[in-house]
Amino acid sequence: MKNKIYKNEILNIIRAAIDEDLDGYGDITSKYLISPDDKTSSYIICKEKNGAVLSGLDVAGYVLEEIDSSVKFKKLKYDGQKLNNMDKICTISGSTLSVLKAERTCLNFIQHMSGIATITNKFSAIASQYNVKIADTRKTKPTLRKLEKYAVACGGGYNHRFGLFDGILIKDNHIAAAGGIEKAVNKIKYKIPHNLKIEVEVKNFIELKEAIDCRVDIIMLDNMDLKQIKEAVQTVKEKMGNSCLIEVSGNINLGNLEDICKTGIDLISVGYITHSAPAIDFSLEFE
Repeated sequence: MKNKIYKNEILNIIRAAIDEDLDGYGDITSKYLISPDDKTSSYIICKEKNGAVLSGLDVAGYVLEEIDSSVKFKKLKYDGQKLNNMDKICTISGSTLSVLKAERTCLNFIQHMSGIATITNKFSAIASQYNVKIADTRKTKPTLRKLEKYAVACGGGYNHRFGLFDGILIKDNHIAAAGGIEKAVNKIKYKIPHNLKIEVEVKNFIELKEAIDCRVDIIMLDNMDLKQIKEAVQTVKEKMGNSCLIEVSGNINLGNLEDICKTGIDLISVGYITHSAPAIDFSLEFE
């Protein structure tokens, strides 16, 4: 797991989130209620009944630092750790006004990122028993991809390509535009750097045969049912042995995950873990 996310990587996200809440005016409720000299001690606690996997705590620390660098922030847990209900994850002490300004933004990051880490961990716990990797997709919230992919890693998952710029994945519309898999692969294979793998998405057995004949590095079985996946895996293994990785994507859930893992595939990419992960309940409490 990438066990650290650095402030400079996400500073623009942090500043945009703070500005969204304060808009240059600050917390007008607290400003009229609380003296600038007031100090407080507080902590953030996990209130999720069934526990969670933590992600986003460092990000919360960066938020506090941006709002008021004099606020003291002490981590009691770390990203990637499993939490029980009512576990304290950090303590925060300093200006009451500053803590109140930062409270919701800190919690929003932790709740969302821990939600992704927690659901990813549920998928990974099953898949890892069969040496299958759970990977994310590009189905992330705009501008939050770096945070969401980091959260996937916190949950024991793996990062697929980050964007369109760092991996070759020939999908259905590329195939249609190029005039078929063979034409698409032949157009691209001699133009890309030698260390880039070629992955092709296939949705039927005609396309599968084409991908096999092209000797691609990774074949993604898109939206195939269990019977089709089993047959496709057998075909790839017979024709290519272990020289080609097999990925499955589409309609994957915790109910059918184990059966899919048993087919002999290598990788499952799951959009759900980023685009639909339920938030985890955290709360900031004053001492």
